[in-house]
Amino acid sequence: MSANSYLSTRSAECLGSFSDILLQGLAPDGGLAIPSTFRVFDKNELLKLSKMSYSELASRILSCYVDDIETKTLRSLCDSAYTTETFGNEEITPLVHLGEEENTDIFLLELSNGPTLAFKDIAMQMLGQFFEHVLEKKRSTLNILGATSGDTGSAAEYAMRNKSNISVFMLSPEGRMSSFQKAQMYSLMDERIHNLVVPGSFDTCQDLVKGISSDLKFKTKYKIGSVNSINWGRISSQIVYYFYGYFRAIEQTGIRFMSPVSFSVPSGNFGNILSGYIAKKMGLPIENLVLATNENDVLDEFFKTGSYRVRNLNETFKTSSPSMDISKASNFERFIYDVVKNDHDRVNLLWKKLSIDGSFVIKDEESLRFIKKSGIVSGSSSHQNRLATIKNIKEKYGRTIDPHTADGIFVARKNLKPQIPMICLETALPIKFSETVFESIGKIPHTPEKFFDIEKKPQKIKKIDANVEVLKNYIKEKSI
Repeated sequence: MSANSYLSTRSAECLGSFSDILLQGLAPDGGLAIPSTFRVFDKNELLKLSKMSYSELASRILSCYVDDIETKTLRSLCDSAYTTETFGNEEITPLVHLGEEENTDIFLLELSNGPTLAFKDIAMQMLGQFFEHVLEKKRSTLNILGATSGDTGSAAEYAMRNKSNISVFMLSPEGRMSSFQKAQMYSLMDERIHNLVVPGSFDTCQDLVKGISSDLKFKTKYKIGSVNSINWGRISSQIVYYFYGYFRAIEQTGIRFMSPVSFSVPSGNFGNILSGYIAKKMGLPIENLVLATNENDVLDEFFKTGSYRVRNLNETFKTSSPSMDISKASNFERFIYDVVKNDHDRVNLLWKKLSIDGSFVIKDEESLRFIKKSGIVSGSSSHQNRLATIKNIKEKYGRTIDPHTADGIFVARKNLKPQIPMICLETALPIKFSETVFESIGKIPHTPEKFFDIEKKPQKIKKIDANVEVLKNYIKEKSI
């Protein structure tokens, strides 16, 4: 990639370099940043990648999209992000073999060994390194504004809490996170961490973030940035563990290199599975990307019918896999941009229709063929499904999983193909959702020592109305 190689999904405008779009969040036209080109690796290149450590691999994959940080510096940033001390394991994302079902090896890719026990740590630790480096270089500051359904918020706050040039304003929906998730976030007393509790759902919070981001004058004046998966830095960092997981699966199964594997991905905002889709675009031999939703099945409905219909607050269910209680998937726009062959005019029309009608339908044959070729297949899970899956995985393999991971395994089992390994992506450690796990197996899952008594610690929050002007006034008062 060369400088000025990022485009918006909604216009032909060049958005600048990686560092530019890193700090930008939403594009000025309301679209999302996307690279103008994608690197494709051949077999020999993939073989070389397969022998790298996680940090080395991250540096190599990210170098395909980081066009303004020199190679040596990028490697150093990756080394700082991915340490045994931070993740408790030198592999960073170990691949664990669960067992064989229907002549298919089933694996669990551990993504929850980081500081906040959730997969978001993988990208957020990298994002923290990127932010710090770029802000120091520019001698600037950043006010991060984000929305969370639980895990993004804590991962961002733990990654950014010691950065002198960063403040975090994190919006979370009132009453829609687990007790552990709330305690993780709200017990941080750092002066520059602001937990703002909003009545409504995650989508309510996300709409407020977009409302602020679309006010270019305000966004520029107060240096507003993003850590949600609208930030390309998040998406590109998550691509890495798909490659790492594939290489470890090849090693453990002994199947021929370049043989396909499938991944199952619990998804609410379409960010994590989008990273897998990009990994496939880059040449990784992926058979299927299994998209698993909970009762909030907007994405499942789309991949089954071609209809993308967002739900209002009353139609957005409060479930036992709350991090996926999302009815408007921000990253979906990047995928549709690819589906319509980078036609930003068509993306604009679709999202205009979405804002007016609350839905759109993809029905032309060319686009439908493209979607089928993407390898994305979908399914949904219910409360009873995840309880049964948690219990079954514990009894069958001796492994306790969280409810989101259970959704992923439940849907994965409906999409097994003989001789094609299935890698299920872990979402979080089960202690973050102990109420549901206890309901399933009758035991409270293991709590890492550093989180003993976390729910008993004092909590600091600020309740605000779901109003853009109210949020602006708070940011004006507290920004750095």
